[in-house]
Amino acid sequence: MDTGAATEGYHAPGPADFNLPPIFNGFPLLDKFMLQAIIAVIAIAIFWIVMARKNKIVPTKGQFVGEWVYNFVRNGIARDMIGHDFKKYLPFLIALFSFLLVNNLFGVFPLTLMPTTAHVGWAYGLAGLVWITYNTVGIMKHGPVRYFKNTVLPSGVPWFMWPLIIPLEFLSNIIIRPITLSLRLFANMFAGHLLVMVFVLGGEYLLLEAGPIVNKIAGGVSLIFSMAIFGLELFVQALQAFIFTVLTAQYISSATAEEH
Repeated sequence: MDTGAATEGYHAPGPADFNLPPIFNGFPLLDKFMLQAIIAVIAIAIFWIVMARKNKIVPTKGQFVGEWVYNFVRNGIARDMIGHDFKKYLPFLIALFSFLLVNNLFGVFPLTLMPTTAHVGWAYGLAGLVWITYNTVGIMKHGPVRYFKNTVLPSGVPWFMWPLIIPLEFLSNIIIRPITLSLRLFANMFAGHLLVMVFVLGGEYLLLEAGPIVNKIAGGVSLIFSMAIFGLELFVQALQAFIFTVLTAQYISSATAEEH
């Protein structure tokens, strides 16, 4: 039996393709995802520093983009979701939105083609940061006892419903929120990139390796269709950065509200 021939053929992409090895031996934490996150932080910091220092009356294209993103997060997310105290949380929300947007868009950049948040660890880490933030601001405003009471016991609930409402509210506000926040982001990035890989790799195999002409035609169609999926992914990546930031602002608003 020819073992070489047995191993040839189409290898369907799967979750194992997202487990990337370290870039350098001896540095297990420095993989492609970590490198992309570091590049994103540096690029975002440079972008906003330049935007803050070189403002002109007639904005350049770069200044126009920076002002549009700033106003979008300020007016469309922070002010609308949090209210009159939104300014103190605006830097965090802008940094979060910028970081998510850039790392999500790494999935369509030619030299990366892998969204950082397609690794579940990054989604959990960002959701954990949000969880710490909104609970911290709530405790700082109300104190630990009052904040916990507002979180698990909405006003107006009769006392005989407390044994049912308190566990449900605790699960919903303390446990479920960060889990759903992280999994929503991860699932969209992971599934979208996996779908792109299926069409691109499958189309390439059918076009270059398969014999019958009908398979080559199917491969070409698959590669063309993958471009449409890239366009859809671009929309989903921006949308997920927006949704994650909106929910973060909503959680901060809920944590600082006088009554839930």
